Amino acid sequence: MGIDLQFTKGHGTGNDFVLVADPDGRLDLSPEQIRGICDRQFGVGADGIIRAVRSANLDAGAAALAEDDTAEWFMDYWNADGTVSEMCGNGIRVYTRFLLDQGLAELGAGETLPIGTRSGVRDVQRNATGYQVDLGRWRLEPGETLVRAKNLAVARPGLGINVGNPHVVIALADEDELTEVDLTFIPQLDPDPAGGANVEFVLPHDPLVVDGVGRIRMRVHERGSGETLSCGTGAVAAALATRHWAGAGAPNQWRVEVPGGVLGVRMFPTEDGEHVSLSGPAELVFTGTLKLA
Repeated sequence: MGIDLQFTKGHGTGNDFVLVADPDGRLDLSPEQIRGICDRQFGVGADGIIRAVRSANLDAGAAALAEDDTAEWFMDYWNADGTVSEMCGNGIRVYTRFLLDQGLAELGAGETLPIGTRSGVRDVQRNATGYQVDLGRWRLEPGETLVRAKNLAVARPGLGINVGNPHVVIALADEDELTEVDLTFIPQLDPDPAGGANVEFVLPHDPLVVDGVGRIRMRVHERGSGETLSCGTGAVAAALATRHWAGAGAPNQWRVEVPGGVLGVRMFPTEDGEHVSLSGPAELVFTGTLKLA
């Protein structure tokens, strides 16, 4: 017997998601169903599915509540291929907008909404561009990863950065390389990280810094979803990598242009080390009902 799935379609700079409200944690979507929903020809079409579930009603939510007992809501995120993802920077902003739209949470000016994820609790606030999320501490991975991609003439060294999920960032030489790299093919990583990684292809602007803000362009191949119009955590990783390459004096505020729009990245000190935040729009596009077998 089929079920009628009530859903909302949303996006953050073109990174699109199907969102469903399941506060009690009763919905059990299979990887096959997730792939079907995300299929752009035969389903709704999305880069992933986000389930809104109370942390107390999900096994993975126990760690979030242990970290912050006010993290009522958990972002249960699945890639388009049916695999689980630890975090999604665009997704958590759209998820916050969804919670507010559904009347499941409130977020006033100057207030913070803690959201549970598989990478820990992340704090979201409103800002002038939409929403800002504190992604917490980040980590520079040891060693070097060689990246090969279709139409990229020479393999490039990549910088491994973890911002709650894994990324490998490479710098490109010019506009032609950014345009011509074919991300319908999965980039090959050597060594290949356990569980894979998102791969960002970055082109710095010239000049790199204007009015104290760093400026880069980026395309991304997301693990489990393919090329997307935007990747929030990827934009953060790209900005961190570019600051690392630029060296002393590089700014802590960045403007990252992706095919779907513009995202803001900011690095700032805290008591437990440097944190990094992501800001940008979050849009809800339409609602609907999908019959699942």
